Amino acid sequence: MTPYILFICVHNSGRSQMARAFFDCIAEGRMVGLSAGTMPDDGVNPDVVQVMREIGIDISAEKPKLMTQDMVDNARRIVTMGCGVDGICPAVFVETMDWSLDDPKGRSIDEIRRIRNEVQTRVDTLWEKVNDGY
Repeated sequence: MTPYILFICVHNSGRSQMARAFFDCIAEGRMVGLSAGTMPDDGVNPDVVQVMREIGIDISAEKPKLMTQDMVDNARRIVTMGCGVDGICPAVFVETMDWSLDDPKGRSIDEIRRIRNEVQTRVDTLWEKVNDGY
């Protein structure tokens, strides 16, 4: 199995979907990204799909997924995104890094673009660390 980074947010409809897509683009198959949520929504936020499409990344076919213990156990690294805000992230019992990122839900397109750009910057930095044996 290809090693993977697990990106977790509450609803798996925005931040973690963007992070997974950016990671897959930059890793080019050497590793993969998975994304999941602790309380997944029914679908990916359409505004998030739009801002990702603006930069040439199509996540319209993605579906929010429930985080599983198997995903956690087999991840090379785990990145949480705001799970702790509501105190509903069961990923706290494993080593994680938390990216306190705003939830795009209910935000304007310009705010979602800002969040997207921040996610991309953090994924780029993560990839550099993973490549250096972090």
